[in-house]
Amino acid sequence: MTTGATLEAIGRPVDRVDGPAKVTGHGRYSAEITLPNTAYAALVGARTASGRITGIRTEAAERADGVLAVLTHQNLPKIAGRPALLPSLAGHAAPGESFFPLQDDVVHYFGQPVAVVIADSLERAHFAARQLHVDYDRRPSVTTLDEGRDQAYEPEAIFAGFLPARSVRGDVEAGFQAATQRLDATFHFAANHHNPIEPSATTAVWDGDRLTLYDATQGIVATQSTVAALLGIPPSKVRVRASFVGGGFGCKAMIWPHVTLAALAAREVGRPVKLALTREQMFTSCGHREEQEQRIELGATDDGRLTALRHHKLSLTSPFDEWAEPSLGMAGQVYACPHYEGVYRLIRSNTMTPTFTRGPGETTGMYAMECVMDELAHRIGVDPVQLRLRNHAEADPHTGHPWSSDGAEECYRRGAARFDWQSRNPEPRSERDGNRLIGKGMATAGYPVLFPMQPQRARARLYADGTAVVQAGTQEFGTGAPTAMTQVAADGLGVALRNVRFEYGDTDLPNVAAAVGSAGAGMISAAVYTAATTLRDQMIEQAIADPGSPLHQADPATVVVREGRMQLRDRPDTGESYRSLMARHFMTDLEALGSWSPPPQDLPYGLATFGAQFAEVAVDPDLGTVRVRRMVGAFAPGRVLNAKTARSQVVGGMLWGLGQALLEGSSTDPRDGRWANASLGEYLVPVNADAPDVAVEFVEVPDTVVNPLGVKGLGEVGMVGAAAAIANAVFHATGYRARELPIRIEHLL
Repeated sequence: MTTGATLEAIGRPVDRVDGPAKVTGHGRYSAEITLPNTAYAALVGARTASGRITGIRTEAAERADGVLAVLTHQNLPKIAGRPALLPSLAGHAAPGESFFPLQDDVVHYFGQPVAVVIADSLERAHFAARQLHVDYDRRPSVTTLDEGRDQAYEPEAIFAGFLPARSVRGDVEAGFQAATQRLDATFHFAANHHNPIEPSATTAVWDGDRLTLYDATQGIVATQSTVAALLGIPPSKVRVRASFVGGGFGCKAMIWPHVTLAALAAREVGRPVKLALTREQMFTSCGHREEQEQRIELGATDDGRLTALRHHKLSLTSPFDEWAEPSLGMAGQVYACPHYEGVYRLIRSNTMTPTFTRGPGETTGMYAMECVMDELAHRIGVDPVQLRLRNHAEADPHTGHPWSSDGAEECYRRGAARFDWQSRNPEPRSERDGNRLIGKGMATAGYPVLFPMQPQRARARLYADGTAVVQAGTQEFGTGAPTAMTQVAADGLGVALRNVRFEYGDTDLPNVAAAVGSAGAGMISAAVYTAATTLRDQMIEQAIADPGSPLHQADPATVVVREGRMQLRDRPDTGESYRSLMARHFMTDLEALGSWSPPPQDLPYGLATFGAQFAEVAVDPDLGTVRVRRMVGAFAPGRVLNAKTARSQVVGGMLWGLGQALLEGSSTDPRDGRWANASLGEYLVPVNADAPDVAVEFVEVPDTVVNPLGVKGLGEVGMVGAAAAIANAVFHATGYRARELPIRIEHLL
């Protein structure tokens, strides 16, 4: 590799390249793809949480106008196999749960698909679905923590088997004996649902033995691999396309049964079939953040140095998978505590398998940790920022390995300065604005740096007119990936941004893993940059070998490329353009495939992105209402690829944190196990009227470990710590410690 790249586009606040297509309506989302002769499928969900189907009366549905087929467990073809549950970063089949419906008469959870009705219009399909009558032998169910508390157990592993259920370092009892301060707090978290604007939707069409899926997914390759495994066909027979996805937040990271059911329905009726979930079905078909309880016991010295941390989590999982979001990860790593014990316990319940949900694990685990840290700071009379600086881990406490890059201390300082933290009176209920109590709180943000498990690939092609096309099999679900990758490709090739087009959204392109766990920017940019610089180096080598080139026999290390022109670094007047070299050699185009292999799993570094969150709230003491007035976040994500889209990602995450703190919560009706508030009318999310002023600071820290550009990932860390900062501000305003989320009006009255 030469050093011929100059970073001129990367980092700039470039407008979205896909913006015009979206605002003019030319961009098509998966549910908007309508092929000729498309039929429509409607799912019928179980109306009980546990039991068996004793009968299905399909006659009325089959007689309804336009109905093409009614599929139940009695006539649906059996799937070929059930691939293991894997996080989609693995790049293999990634089903959302190991269970697949309509294979027998057993009902495991409310809303489980028990039938699929296919008709020639959407309205007819849903009308016919309502004519179906299903009889059940209902059984007792477990759908809440309290119902299953006596059945809790400690598994061997969680998170699809990737993480141990118990983690210990040092001697936690000895750490508590050395403590002069001890805190013990239990936190309860309501279940959360994702609720992207675009519900999940799939259109399936067969051409002989080849299947094409237009799917709303965060991982087109994961969809391809999962559906192929379930149908028992080679992945090469499955093509997945997804140009625009209307949000995911984790529910579109794993591949849920409706995608394969669409393919089975299309094969059954011999025409394209579109299956779009209803808003209510989004609560029962795409996973969720599980209801959970966390208990933290913290030991510290009188000056606030941590001596012991015991962090236990109890949560609901499905009858078939041992899933728990990894809530104890960052909470046990971010501070230098020598003695630690983290334990997960599960309750098998009548729910579908939970899944990744907006900062999975870190948002809940760090909430508990940061609220207890705030309580410790108040008890011993130490400023909350100073307490965190005092305990910041200089290396990963679990392994002793240094962080690949840090930046946490600078985040605390810059965030505090931007927020004017020093003006805060630490005494609760000490600040007012009229009748309202004013509170200010802060918390640490932290999120692991994750890698895919296999090489990531991209392709770059340069044309004789100086333009370039770069391709990667990824998808756009609101993060701005096409824009950032256009910038990466432009700098890798050394051409103007306007001369690069990034193509994506198709498994026929070079494959990359699903963009989950805030890993998308790092892994996709690494592949794109590798492809672009490989192609650039080929052009430089050809110029150096060409007697007709001004660069003939130059040292490649001295050649740089700017605006499509290769030139000597110290003598920029000596060089030539890509166009002139290609014209002289009668070349119409040249391409290169770039492959980036992620670092090994046993990398001798701690891997995390750090940040600091600050929030100000106003609480009405008579009404119990909380308004967040302003938020400040400072984050150290390595290199920022696009300042504008990065800020947008972080602001969105911080507002999700507001939702976690004050609004979002799903509850179950124990009578039948259904989600009691399965609509956007009753499941509350932040809207524009809730949004405060949000300020963001980026602390760019060099990181030569994670990938060629030092990109650590950013999207989800913006949510981590935001809810805790708000809860700590509520305490500062009122003296109330929030042990339950969301914080409700009745908690403050």
